[in-house]
Amino acid sequence: MSELRQAALESKAWPFEEARRLAKRYEKKAPEKGYVLFETGYGPSGLPHIGTFGEVLRTTMIRRAFEVISDIPTRLICFSDDMDGMRKIPGNVPNQERLKEDIQKPLTSVYDPFETHDSFGDHNNAMLRRFLDTFGFEYEFYSATEFYKSGQFDEVLKRAVDNYDDVMKVMLKSLREERAATYSIFLPIHPETGRVLYVPMKSVNKDDYTITFDDEDGKEWTLPVTGGNVKLQWKPDFGARWAALGVDFEMYGKDHSTNTPIYDRICEILGGKKPEHFTYELFLDDQGQKISKSSGNGISIDEWLTYASTESLSYFMFLKPKTAKRLYFDVIPKAMDEYHQQLRAYAEQDAKGRLANPVFHIHGHNVPASDMVVPFSMLLNLASVSGAEDKETLWGFIRRYAPEASPETNPQLDQAAGFAVRYYNDFVKPGKVFRAAEGIEIEALEALRDALKAYDGEESDEALQSVVYTIGRERFDPMKAWFSCLYEVLLGAKQGPRFGGFIALYGVQETVALIDRALAGEFVEG
Repeated sequence: MSELRQAALESKAWPFEEARRLAKRYEKKAPEKGYVLFETGYGPSGLPHIGTFGEVLRTTMIRRAFEVISDIPTRLICFSDDMDGMRKIPGNVPNQERLKEDIQKPLTSVYDPFETHDSFGDHNNAMLRRFLDTFGFEYEFYSATEFYKSGQFDEVLKRAVDNYDDVMKVMLKSLREERAATYSIFLPIHPETGRVLYVPMKSVNKDDYTITFDDEDGKEWTLPVTGGNVKLQWKPDFGARWAALGVDFEMYGKDHSTNTPIYDRICEILGGKKPEHFTYELFLDDQGQKISKSSGNGISIDEWLTYASTESLSYFMFLKPKTAKRLYFDVIPKAMDEYHQQLRAYAEQDAKGRLANPVFHIHGHNVPASDMVVPFSMLLNLASVSGAEDKETLWGFIRRYAPEASPETNPQLDQAAGFAVRYYNDFVKPGKVFRAAEGIEIEALEALRDALKAYDGEESDEALQSVVYTIGRERFDPMKAWFSCLYEVLLGAKQGPRFGGFIALYGVQETVALIDRALAGEFVEG
């Protein structure tokens, strides 16, 4: 057994813990289908959002971990529930009035408000695939509409007819009395209006696999359950899909967790083996509310990628999936810097350490080296004091600080410099609040200025930090008050970088000028 596999079998990293649990499923007998099937589901009722990305990413991390500990082949299916009826109109799309005409139609029959695809479902599926492809996921895309209409679901739908009473019994236990009175697991697609109907069944016919019902106008219809004429309600659909495809693993958000016994039991009634599950906590916006596709709150994939790298987002998604996390713009700088800290650590780690490192789960066996000779948080501060409008301004400082660095040899740093300028101008600049120095702070800043003006030593992070620290130690207890003074008076921020490193990057004489301007009151309004 390889050193890596041995370490993986003992690793406490959550993807390996889940992979080992999944491997036990086939300890005694390999899967008859010849592979282990991972699935993620997507409801394309609104534009794809970052939670969907997180689900596919985390599933991929478990799939990758499984491939380290097992030789059984794997597949990943991304399944779009695009045959669902459009129950309400999303608030973040154009042409709202036109969409009203298509309420309750399957999403693949709804007008595309963006007018770029044949339907709203097709548009949202394309968006989903685009951003999955952006991140290089290996997956197979399945459309529910195609799955139902092509006949791939027919066998399981027939089994649902054969076992209708048993499946209904599972569902009725979970429903209020009023809903239970009219509930059916089958939702017919109206032959004339094309709408998904929520109507009670008059009969479910095992002899010819049809259903009979009255539509909203009282007209009786009989339709075959096969061929895309009928779809399943969403909870039975979950279990039926697992049975039809032979799904071995699916994760979903905490809001689904109470339904897990329902999904599992229906899967078993329809002849399948219930899959392994992983329930993750939900993402919250800046107000602590759950982010949702329809309201468009929180941060989108495109927004994150405007201000930070794809890898930093993957890093954020890896951390503590069973803890609710605030997913907003202020988490970006920390994610960027911590990702690169982990890249640097990876090179020196043994197999056990590497498998616990988030970057292994992001990159697999091809973990790159970090070329970030300046942290992202420092680039933000540099953008702030230099008023940078473009990354070339930052490179003027970077080259002096690290002469060997260049946009060509340090592409990650070059990309980060561009991100830093955008992030600073959009988020930091509007919220900057400077204050005037007072009392002992004025004396300390003057002393720092004079020490830097006379400084002729090595212009390294450590040497300059020593100068800053010495001046503060003589005047402040606790020292935190000195660094708060530096950040609030010179940078207009509540927190900031290691100040010696900042001076080394920004320049000694430039920092002298910065202190003079602050002491002269240039940064304080009115």
